[in-house]
Amino acid sequence: MTVYIEARESARYVFGEDERRILELLAGRYVGANPQIPFAFRSFSRQGILQNEEGLYDMELASRLPQAANGDYAYVYGLVWSDNERSIDSVLEPLGPIKVYMNGELLFRTSAVEEMKPDARVVIPMLFSKGWNTVLIEARRTPAGFGCRFGADEAKVRILNVLAPFAERAGSAGWVYSAPVKTPCYGEEAFPDELGTEEETGLSWLPRVRWTAEETALPNMERLFGRPETTLAGYGWTKLPITGAGSLVLEGRAYGPTSVWIDGELVLDIAEAGPFRAKLRPDRASGNLLIRTVSSGQGWGFVVDALADGKPLAFEQPVQVHGNGGSWLYAGPIAADEGLAPSSVCRTSALLPSVDLVGRPSGFAYWELDAPQTRVRPFYENAMLSNKWTTGTATNFGRWDYPLGVTMYGVLRTAKVLNRSELSDYALAHIRSCTDMYDYSLWDRSQYGFPSVNHQLVMMRMLDNCGSFGSAMLEAYLQEGDDVFLRIAERIADFMLKKLERREDHAFYRLSEGEYFDNTLWADDLYMSAPFLIRYAVACGKPEAMDEAARQFLLFRSYLFLEDERIMSHVYDFKYGQATRVPWGRGNGWVLFSLTELLQHLPVDHQNRNALLDFYRTMCAGVADLQSGSGLWRQVLNEPDAYEEASCTAMFAYAFARGVRYGWLDGERRYADAALKAWRGLTGGAIDRSGNVHGVCSGSRYSFSPDYYMYDLRTVVNDNHGIGIMMLAGVEINNLKEALSAGSRSAGQGGHAT
Repeated sequence: MTVYIEARESARYVFGEDERRILELLAGRYVGANPQIPFAFRSFSRQGILQNEEGLYDMELASRLPQAANGDYAYVYGLVWSDNERSIDSVLEPLGPIKVYMNGELLFRTSAVEEMKPDARVVIPMLFSKGWNTVLIEARRTPAGFGCRFGADEAKVRILNVLAPFAERAGSAGWVYSAPVKTPCYGEEAFPDELGTEEETGLSWLPRVRWTAEETALPNMERLFGRPETTLAGYGWTKLPITGAGSLVLEGRAYGPTSVWIDGELVLDIAEAGPFRAKLRPDRASGNLLIRTVSSGQGWGFVVDALADGKPLAFEQPVQVHGNGGSWLYAGPIAADEGLAPSSVCRTSALLPSVDLVGRPSGFAYWELDAPQTRVRPFYENAMLSNKWTTGTATNFGRWDYPLGVTMYGVLRTAKVLNRSELSDYALAHIRSCTDMYDYSLWDRSQYGFPSVNHQLVMMRMLDNCGSFGSAMLEAYLQEGDDVFLRIAERIADFMLKKLERREDHAFYRLSEGEYFDNTLWADDLYMSAPFLIRYAVACGKPEAMDEAARQFLLFRSYLFLEDERIMSHVYDFKYGQATRVPWGRGNGWVLFSLTELLQHLPVDHQNRNALLDFYRTMCAGVADLQSGSGLWRQVLNEPDAYEEASCTAMFAYAFARGVRYGWLDGERRYADAALKAWRGLTGGAIDRSGNVHGVCSGSRYSFSPDYYMYDLRTVVNDNHGIGIMMLAGVEINNLKEALSAGSRSAGQGGHAT
């Protein structure tokens, strides 16, 4: 028996058979440990170092520093914050001689072969310390090239956000790079002071952050967006603080027709260029202040000051933007005849229809700062995954990824069972933090090469990126309704049904040239696809999506089912023409879990229903035979020496409990007992009295050897792969007990889960 916690520390010791209290404990701990911390907004230079579609920062310096001669040096410098010790593998593609320093020590130096080989690629392990970490890259120009491409491996999962050093740029996002120098300036014996000033380094650093004197003299809109060749509009957004003053005056100068709104109410309409002064009513003296100004022959822009009871009143940032020394945000150019409601403009998720300086449509505009080529940019900065998928103590709020899809599903169903609206509100807030920024995140990628939020949704290339969280999103839609959810679901469905790689028999599989998992089929992908397709079919009236889910189960069975043991191999590897024949616990859990979701909604007369019921019943029998005495199942189901693992146990308890409730299983008492025994094992040995979840193995790769799963894949406390499914298991055990107590069971199909 694998021991994770002492019985005295367990949830079961405290709450006994009270599933509802244990559900409250699990959900309460998760919500409390993952507060609703939003995306961070930062100043970001469009002239800085951008990422490519792989997520590597493009530090090619020859075009950026054309004045550099062969033999010259340049430095690229950045700061990386880590909430806890965090390991990631970085990727370096050198274009010439490169040295990488981290926290003042030499981490890597290229060899002659790497410097001369055009397609050289090096993986460099990096261990970030808790707090701030400095990364300095030294590049030397040679005829072979100048600079490198550098970033995190699997960048859309293991995000590497970089902030600018130096006092002048504090809080801004992005690397800085130096002008060329003839001799090396930095190394292990000397490192630039990241908190000092740029002047103290003796080097010039780019991208620039200050206007020239000539630029400063221009009206603000003209300085930011250029001189229009036709009549154009632009917006300025700030905030008036609450003052309690008896009077408030706005005064300044408009360079063309200008309108002013406070919290959506028009308070000032200026017909032509010139100075203005307006006294506002005291009850209009606070809130979002929005100015729309139109260009004229006198220029384009505005100057405005506020006076409260005759004294200057400082404006405030309408949204906290790190690295912004001012209080205004700006957007433009906008067509002069474009009528936008103030409420649609004063939003950080808003993309405004833009035109060029001659008035031709040119995509969208987003908020900018009063600095050269500097935009506001949101960043996901919460839980940053490491090589081992762990996230430490940082909040997971706002992340779109598959383990959190299960978690949000668990929170939503727990909220329903407990009638706790604040829990469903929390899950909806997490989901909407992603969906509200969906359009922006697509635009962000088009502008900067790689997205700063919603990485996996935007970079959708495999089922992991979309199916699980998309399913939770549709679960939220079925409960609450939100047209944005459906619009995103349509894109996911299009990817799954029309673009995803398939074998000749139409089975989903992974075709990823150059990756270790190229040309493989995974049991996991039944969960990554089927629950979404099922909910999509229900929400959108698309029975073909349900048909596809049913077909995939039977196809996956043909590749992965171990007939002699009645359980599933984790992976089929087409490179070797065979299944790995390792029945990983959670891989089998994904299959049974998802199969119950399908059987719940599949019509009674569906052509594949009988085959799927047979698959479910046969697999349940095989799994039930392997339950350990503690109630838990093992990490590798048929290996007696494998440790007992909690997430697969929760999935099997879920699947058995549903099978009994819906009347799908013969010998119901056996499976009810197995489900209850599993739940007792989990609440007594894997869920502690504080709601922490133990015994969940970290995210898996695959192997032909069971030793990989048993000895390399270790358990992590509060791993996201197990928290949601623990809640879902608790919900189903609660429902099973109620059904057994009532002496009834639910209908075998139709209706939405309770």
